[in-house]
Amino acid sequence: MKNVKVNGQRLWDSLMEMGKIGATAKGGVCRLALTDLDRESRDLFVSWCEEAGCTVSVDKMGNIFARRPGLDNSLPPVVMGSHLDTQPTGGKFDGIYGVLAGLEVIRALNDHNIQTTHPIEASVWTNEEGSRFPPAMVASGVFAGVFDLEYGLSRADLDGKTMGEELQRIGYDGPLEVGNREFKAFFEAHIEQGPILEQEEKTIGVVTDAQGQRWYEVTLTGQEAHAGPTPMATRKDALLGAARIVDQVNKIGLANAPLACATVGLLQVFPNSRNVIPGEVFFSVDFRHPDDKVLANMDVALREFAEQVSSELGLEMEFTEIWYSPPVPFNKACVDSVREAASLAGYSHRDIVSGAGHDACYISRVAPTAMVFVPCENGISHNEAENADPADLEAGCNVLIQAVLLQAQA
Repeated sequence: MKNVKVNGQRLWDSLMEMGKIGATAKGGVCRLALTDLDRESRDLFVSWCEEAGCTVSVDKMGNIFARRPGLDNSLPPVVMGSHLDTQPTGGKFDGIYGVLAGLEVIRALNDHNIQTTHPIEASVWTNEEGSRFPPAMVASGVFAGVFDLEYGLSRADLDGKTMGEELQRIGYDGPLEVGNREFKAFFEAHIEQGPILEQEEKTIGVVTDAQGQRWYEVTLTGQEAHAGPTPMATRKDALLGAARIVDQVNKIGLANAPLACATVGLLQVFPNSRNVIPGEVFFSVDFRHPDDKVLANMDVALREFAEQVSSELGLEMEFTEIWYSPPVPFNKACVDSVREAASLAGYSHRDIVSGAGHDACYISRVAPTAMVFVPCENGISHNEAENADPADLEAGCNVLIQAVLLQAQA
C-alpha cells in the first residue's frame, strides 16, 4: 500500500471550486458558520461525497459524516476531517483543506479499488473558528462531551441569533445524537498557520501536541460625558482603561516568549461618538501557551492588572473566562502513523506543536487522534493572502492516506 497516491490536481481543483463560495475581492474567503454561504459549501461537500459512493449523516450540531464502507462495518471507522467555516477575512485553505483532503483520500481509495477493513469517514465540524459564535470548536466540543448540547445550540452571534436557530434555518439540524460514536482513529490535515515548516524547508509537520488556550470577554463601564467641558481629572473613561489592559495583554505575551501568544482581536466602544467620552468598552482576550502552568500564570497576571486599572480609573468591570482548552498531547500511535507515513512517502518532516486550536484537540479526548501539517506561504493564515503550494497540499494528503491505511487495515 505504500505506493498509493492521491490525485493532487483533483484535490486542488476541489479547493478552488469550494473557494468560490464566499470568495472575496482580495482572493480570500468569508464563509461564516451557519450562513447561507456555509449551507452552500455543505451542500457541495455532501454532493461530492455522495458521488464518491458515501453515505452521509448529520448530527444535531450539524456535524457531517460521509462514510465509505469497510470490509467489516461493525468496526469503528477511521475518520478524517476539519471545518468549512472561515474567519471574516479568511483564506482558501484553513479548515477546508482538511475536509477536502479527507474526501480526496476516499476518492483515491476508490480509484485504486482498495478495500479497508474498517470503514472510512470524511467529516465536517460546525463552527470551529468561533468567529460568529464564540467560543471556538463548539460542535466538536459537544461531540467530545466538553459542552452539553443545550450549551452548543444556545451559542449566539452579536445579533442574538443562536446556533440552534441557524442550523434549523439552513437545514443542517440533523437527527443523530451528538457523540457516543467510537472512532478507531481521527486524523486532521491542516496548513500550519505559522512559518516554521517553510523556514526549515520541511514538507510535513508531524503534530505531537497543541497549545492550551484561554479566551476572555471583558466589559469596562465608566461614564459617558461631553469631550469638551469634562475635566481630565474627573473622567471615567472606559476606553482609557481598555487601552491600558490591551497594552498589558501584549506585555504578558512578550514576558512569556517565545511560546506564548496574547491577542485582543475584538473591541467595541459605546457610544462610539467622536465628542463623547466612552462610557463602555467590550473586548476579547486570547491567551495561548503549550505549558498549562505558564498559561495559568498569564491568567493571574491579566486579572490582577485589570482589577488595578479598573480601581484606579473608577470603572466597573465584568471579567469572564468564556473558554479554556488545556494543552493537548496527541495519541502516540496515531502520531507514529503520521511520521511513518511521511517516511514511507519520502517527504522531509519534523515534529511540531500546533499554535492554533483545532477540532482534533477536542476529538482527542474521545478517540486516538493526530494531525498532519503542511507549509503555508510566509506562515500567513486568518488572512485573505493565505496561500499554499499545490505540491505541499498533495504531499500532506499522500501522508494522510498512508496514515489512514495504517490504522484502517489493523
